[in-house]
Amino acid sequence: MRDAGGEIIYIGKANNLAKRVAHYFNPSRGPAAMKTSILAPLIRKIDYIPCASEREALLLERKLVRQYRPFFNVSLKDDKSYPYVKVSLGEDFPRVFLTRSKTADGGYSFGPFPKVAPVRALLTYLWRHRYFPLRPCRWDFGLERPLDPKKINSCIYYHTGECPAPCAGLITLEDYRAYAQRMVLFFQGRYVELQETFQAEMKSASARLDYERAAQLRDNIQALSQMGQRVRVQAIRMEDLSGALAGSQSVTDLQQALALSTPPFHIECFDISHFQGRQTVGSMVCFQGGQPHKQHYRKFKVREVAGIDDFKAMREVVGRRYRRLKQDNEALPDLVLIDGGKGQLGAALDALREIKVKIPLAALAKRVEEVFLPGRAESILLEPSRPALRLLQHLRNEAHRFGVSYHRLLRDKELLSSRSADSPP
Repeated sequence: MRDAGGEIIYIGKANNLAKRVAHYFNPSRGPAAMKTSILAPLIRKIDYIPCASEREALLLERKLVRQYRPFFNVSLKDDKSYPYVKVSLGEDFPRVFLTRSKTADGGYSFGPFPKVAPVRALLTYLWRHRYFPLRPCRWDFGLERPLDPKKINSCIYYHTGECPAPCAGLITLEDYRAYAQRMVLFFQGRYVELQETFQAEMKSASARLDYERAAQLRDNIQALSQMGQRVRVQAIRMEDLSGALAGSQSVTDLQQALALSTPPFHIECFDISHFQGRQTVGSMVCFQGGQPHKQHYRKFKVREVAGIDDFKAMREVVGRRYRRLKQDNEALPDLVLIDGGKGQLGAALDALREIKVKIPLAALAKRVEEVFLPGRAESILLEPSRPALRLLQHLRNEAHRFGVSYHRLLRDKELLSSRSADSPP
């Protein structure tokens, strides 16, 4: 969240961005939300960065808060790091414990885990139920450094039988390290069967009205779910961060410029290319969050139109695209942009009406960069400096580039085939 001068004043995270943002501007939030009542009047712009999981969002939030140190972020400004789960295979008799540092000592470190409490509770549960009965002590001993018998006799875990007691020789080195190896496999993600066991036990506990036990099992399942979330480990460069923020700004500005009900996070843009009516092709590019999403780019050979007729070609391509999405029950974009003027926009609108699909439409004409909307007689002229116009131009230019490259490929193939046919046997 930024103030009028563009200064970052708060950084947060949310599973549902709309609900989280609405909370800050809710007049009935009550007198207890003192920080919110002070923060809300200062907010002038909100940027967002999509993340792949909740854990990734937590880690990115920590990094950004430490980097920018916003005034309204009370926590996460210190130098503490999120903990890792360490399995100390570098020792003869390994242990499992939480640590905030990673060291290259032959062991395995898993994490980081932003939510410490459920992970700590899960480790305790696994140990007490002897899924992975590793020693809980911190004594430094091994095969060549036996532990003092006095320390062994003073250990409560030894006397209660909660520890396999490798220090007293009650378990062989091979059997003990097998427990540690299973713990490593568990944290590498091979815990589906354990999660199913937890779920069955939780239902059984609820049926017995043992709600305390059911709540504990529920927390264990949540901890397993957190461990299963993958985090993309990569360096966050300033240019990447700037691109993500600029993308969110352009999407927000485009929503305002076109008076859309929702931010156009997912936009698809169409263009038609041909050479004197030959090899007519359609191209479609996809942007998500203001950035190209090339996995969703599509190209079309125009089949039903002979000669030069950009309107019919546009109608065919748009109809084929969204008829397919409708049949496959796939998500529709938030906005469809057409390269052209009123004629191309009308053709695209006819195609959508024919297949009974409703998607917000807009067209961008090259001559003076006019934006046309269905049902609006006059065009919209956006200031050249507006992020919304720059996003529309980026979409239009990318669709044109993609279409021209495909058209040239088909022309080259046609030329090669004609030369082969003309060459003597």
